[in-house]
Amino acid sequence: MVTPKLRPLDQRAKQLAQLYAVHRPLVQRGLTVGFVLYVLATAYRGLAARPTTKRDKEKDLTDRKDGKPARVAVDAIFYQRLGIILRIVIPNIRSKEALLLFMHSSLLIFRTAVSLYVAALDGKIVASLVRGQSLQFLLNIIRWLLVAIPATWTNSWLSYVQNKLALAYRTRLTREVLKMYLGDEADGPEGKVYYKLSNLDDRIKNADQMITHDIQRFSTHLAVIYGNLAKPILDVILYNYQLSQNVGAEGLVLLTALVQTSAALLRALTPSFGTYTAQSAALAGSLRHTHSRLSEFAEEIAFFGGEETEKQLIEREYAALVQHEQGVMNKRWWYGCAEEGIVKWLWGSFGLVVCAIPVFFKLPGISNFDLGSRTEGFVTNRRLLLSSSDAIGRVMYSYKDLAELAGYTSRVSLLLDTMSDMRKGKFEKSLVSGATEGENGEILRSRGQVILSNDIQFEDVPIITPNGDILLRSLTFHVKPGEHLLIVGPNGSGKSSLFRILGGLWPVYGGIVRKPPASDFMLIPQRPYLSLGTLRDQVIYPHSQQNMEARGVTDADLLAILERVQMGSIVEREGGWDVAHEWRDALSGGDKQKIAWARLFYHRPKYAILDEATSLVPPDMEGMMMEQATALGITLLTVSHRPSLWKYHSTILQLDGQGGYIFTQLDAEKRLAIQEEKQDLETKLLEIPKLKLRLAELRLIADANRSL
Repeated sequence: MVTPKLRPLDQRAKQLAQLYAVHRPLVQRGLTVGFVLYVLATAYRGLAARPTTKRDKEKDLTDRKDGKPARVAVDAIFYQRLGIILRIVIPNIRSKEALLLFMHSSLLIFRTAVSLYVAALDGKIVASLVRGQSLQFLLNIIRWLLVAIPATWTNSWLSYVQNKLALAYRTRLTREVLKMYLGDEADGPEGKVYYKLSNLDDRIKNADQMITHDIQRFSTHLAVIYGNLAKPILDVILYNYQLSQNVGAEGLVLLTALVQTSAALLRALTPSFGTYTAQSAALAGSLRHTHSRLSEFAEEIAFFGGEETEKQLIEREYAALVQHEQGVMNKRWWYGCAEEGIVKWLWGSFGLVVCAIPVFFKLPGISNFDLGSRTEGFVTNRRLLLSSSDAIGRVMYSYKDLAELAGYTSRVSLLLDTMSDMRKGKFEKSLVSGATEGENGEILRSRGQVILSNDIQFEDVPIITPNGDILLRSLTFHVKPGEHLLIVGPNGSGKSSLFRILGGLWPVYGGIVRKPPASDFMLIPQRPYLSLGTLRDQVIYPHSQQNMEARGVTDADLLAILERVQMGSIVEREGGWDVAHEWRDALSGGDKQKIAWARLFYHRPKYAILDEATSLVPPDMEGMMMEQATALGITLLTVSHRPSLWKYHSTILQLDGQGGYIFTQLDAEKRLAIQEEKQDLETKLLEIPKLKLRLAELRLIADANRSL
């Protein structure tokens, strides 16, 4: 028999095939190592910061001009913000959060190992069925039930640890935010961020929603994103490594090339979910803020009959939210169709082709010749491929999760950055026209001095509102302890603004302010603040019962204070000191002012700011409270239009509302006499038109008599 002679080309191909077969183990290892490096590099590129294009910058500039929120993306800014927040939620490697993260990682690795074992066991079960091996089948079923114990334990622990991690992140972040938001007395002028955030800056309109909702959503997404990134990447490497041992690394390379090509198409179709998430949170916060305003000003709205207007405002906010969510839903629908078509069906067909390689082609080192061996190999490879496909899909899904995390990160970062600016005295507020031009601009850009002192002294201090409206260009006055000051003037003249500077709430734009620390002042407004808590809490606010007892004050002392303001019966009427109500609804306007005065007598500050604080109490009660405050050594700074209060003050600051003022000693008797004379003259002037009319009538009568 003559052996056919091979052509040179065929002979060369045969030699190459033989050479490849000899060195195939080395090639396999090289391809496998290359695949692992490729997966890690691809994951890094997919998660790394994406450069901002010129088109994106132009769009961001246009959006800012139109008042739209800035674009949020997985870029360098996102990772910079996330890094800052991560240092807050995971302060060091010995923290509880780091331990939970280590536990979470260990459980993820263990679950992957269990999945690999289950994939192999699945193939053995089917193979024993095909071969008709009943004893082997029974043993495999027992193994299946035994492996279910650590598998279910691991899954439950993963969910538990992930929820604990989210709660730990939220706790750390909330504590840090509240520390900046509320601060303490030691912060001085840098504190009171909660006030400055809503009154001196325009960047955040709904801080309550950001602290409660956005931090919670951020913490949940941050806890989930780790498992959604680390576990799928680990699964892709381990599952595909095992798959390469079964079907050869060549098939793995082919599968990777097909998957990456289709994945590039899917990434091109992915919308900007990060921007949509940030916009949804902002719109939801705006709607909640509108509802909260309705509750806060319900009485005023009811008296005005403003239900229809408020309804239109709420419907407008809701319509904007619904319109945005509808647009996002439409984009998610299209993206979901493309995502499932590519990840589930297209990648599934690729996987079936790869699984069929050992069936239709004889691979070196793999000897699955009988039906049972082929079935076992196919089922195992199919299980591995499904797990790998699911892992790749979760890696793809994770970018969407990462984009949503970028949205919540931008919200939390905005809150942190804005509060940090508040503590540094940096504000962004819409200013009135001309506020930044010429001399006005120079005043707004300058800063004055605040010096601690027992007296209150203003030297050439401008009074400026947060929106840049200059009420007084230069105010100078001096009040010593015990010299009660009366402040009068029309609305908008700067009376309340002066108090806010004294309380450290507003910045000083020039001159020198000498004053005691803010803790030496107490404000009693026309509508006093009543906190949530017991009746005792209303009198001692902001002290707690422990603070009260530490000062040596008892409930009997509090009752004596209430007696001074004729409120002693309220304790028995309401059911005791420990009863809790919504006190702003339970008490009348006059009782609220009396409680505020009782609070003043309990704390005994050096200075009390009274802003129409006696407008709802009888005049005799008003005098008693003024005398009691004087007896306790409290210096009063009073805004009131009641002449009956003049006699309790020694100086007066009169603002004219046009940028002018007069500061002088107050002679109450002389001023009252002038006031009475003024009122008498005004009454007589009102009579002049009537007298003229009567004079005209008498002249007509006289002329008529003369003609007769």
